[in-house]
Amino acid sequence: MEIEINKDLDTYKETVVLGLTARQLIFSVISVVIGGSIVLLTYKFIGLTGSAYVAVPVVAPMALNGFYHYQGMTFTEMMKRKLKCIFFNRRLTYISEEGEPEIKRLLREEQQKAEADKKKKRGKKK
Repeated sequence: MEIEINKDLDTYKETVVLGLTARQLIFSVISVVIGGSIVLLTYKFIGLTGSAYVAVPVVAPMALNGFYHYQGMTFTEMMKRKLKCIFFNRRLTYISEEGEPEIKRLLREEQQKAEADKKKKRGKKK
């Protein structure tokens, strides 16, 4: 008797219907119901193609909730993190420790070194 065991137990997902997990199945049904109702309610006014264009932006986030995973996060968790990073992070400001006087001092030092090197070269040639 052989019993097959999945080699990677972390990625194992128990399927409910048609190879879908319970979460995927629930969000698929919700997406189909809402998308279908949007199409049926709006196709008389804007046509079938137009109603499909209206339904897709509404249905896509719901479908992504069920199917999309990124680094162990669901679509909702990932979007919350992204929105938090975009809108609620404090600004990071750069304050230079090298003001104009410091830069001028460094330039003077470089010029002095260059002049000293020229004098050494002149002294070696003579």
